[in-house]
Amino acid sequence: MIKSMTGYGRAVETVNGREFTVEVRSVNNRYLDCTVKLPRSLNFAEEAVKQAVKASISRGKVDVYISVHAENGVEAKVTLNTGVVEGYLAAMEQMAANYPVRNDISVSLLSRMPEVFTVDKPEVDEEQLLADLMSVVKNALAGYDAMRCTEGKALENDLRSRGNTILDFVAQVEQGNAQTVIDYRTRLENKIREVLENTNIDESRILTEAAIFADKVAVDEETVRLRSHLEQMNTMLTTGGAVGRKLDFLLQEMNRETNTIGSKCTDVRLARIVVDIKAELEKIREQTQNIE
Repeated sequence: MIKSMTGYGRAVETVNGREFTVEVRSVNNRYLDCTVKLPRSLNFAEEAVKQAVKASISRGKVDVYISVHAENGVEAKVTLNTGVVEGYLAAMEQMAANYPVRNDISVSLLSRMPEVFTVDKPEVDEEQLLADLMSVVKNALAGYDAMRCTEGKALENDLRSRGNTILDFVAQVEQGNAQTVIDYRTRLENKIREVLENTNIDESRILTEAAIFADKVAVDEETVRLRSHLEQMNTMLTTGGAVGRKLDFLLQEMNRETNTIGSKCTDVRLARIVVDIKAELEKIREQTQNIE
């Protein structure tokens, strides 16, 4: 199954007293470009998250947003360092007594002094924290991947439908091309009869001219290759996987064959059909920009 490069997944779970929120979203890109935004306390997990994303998608611009909140709302304990505060107070009072300055000691002033507070963060088992986080990341990626698969199926159906439409156009070109040669021979014969009137006509010369014209406007090789490319496209869609770049290359080849067919068409009706083929190929190209 093919997958779209555009997707979104979200998971919110509480694991071991922490609520994790993970969002994954992606848009089209030629290569894989993954950005992970997470709290500083989880910086150690960034590489693991990127590896999990890389295992899920091979192409696209992926943004991962992670947030975590402790269930009790307390992640650290802040205590007052009384010894340091008393030292600051004594020094400031001595300064006020010995120098002509205003004694304006306040809580806000003391709280800005170094080492007044001690922040004790609880010991964190990083391995367990990483395992908890990755379980939520896995669920977010599962939802993200499911959305990509759904969009990929819609893209596959559209590409197959347009491929069948092109095959119908190719059949019309093949039929019309054969009729063009017949019409040319008829016109050539009528013109010669009109010019030469009662003079005997050299049938071999007419056949030779018709053969030269048929060779000049023949599109058999191009239509065979175009059919082969369309068959390859269907095979890729059936096989699935990261086929976006291969489809890009295949479309270039199909456009090349179509342009060659157009350059050989002398009939207005066939020229219009070639334009229709190009229009369908352009729509397929636009869709393949969304395929991984």
